[in-house]
Amino acid sequence: MKLRFLVAALAALTLTACGQQAPAHNQADVDFASGMVPHHRQAVEMADLIPGRSDHPKLLALGERVRKAQQPEIDAMTGWLKRWGAPEPTDHSGHAGHGMAGMMTPQQMAELKAGKGVGFDKAWLRMMIEHHRGALEMSRAELAKGSDADAKKLAQSILDSQQKEIDEMTALLAER
Repeated sequence: MKLRFLVAALAALTLTACGQQAPAHNQADVDFASGMVPHHRQAVEMADLIPGRSDHPKLLALGERVRKAQQPEIDAMTGWLKRWGAPEPTDHSGHAGHGMAGMMTPQQMAELKAGKGVGFDKAWLRMMIEHHRGALEMSRAELAKGSDADAKKLAQSILDSQQKEIDEMTALLAER
């Protein structure tokens, strides 16, 4: 009799546990999206600086790819934040001084905006490499601590694509 009761109790616990779902998102997911949105916005801003300051075809093409890749990701992450009831970051400038990995300071952005030609190309490549490394750091944290499947998928995509872009930018920097 005791064995049947124990088996029934264990079965009930198992069914209860199976019916419970893990949270769709956690604070690491919110932190990832909240940090990555302004991070991506700055990358788009940096990419927007290339036309008119550089005539290097590979750099122009890279800037266009950055814009095309990151704006849809911004849209997705702001949608997640809204769905999660988290505030959407509105400005990246405040984050630059708070240690967000890879963010350019207002002074660095002003220097970049003032550049032209090969000097601009080199500065842009150095800054975007640093910027992308920050995105890699944030993506690794999401993969380690996040729980939202979509956020983790995006983090892996960012790791893969931005590492390739870092390699490409490092090669471009060497030839400039």
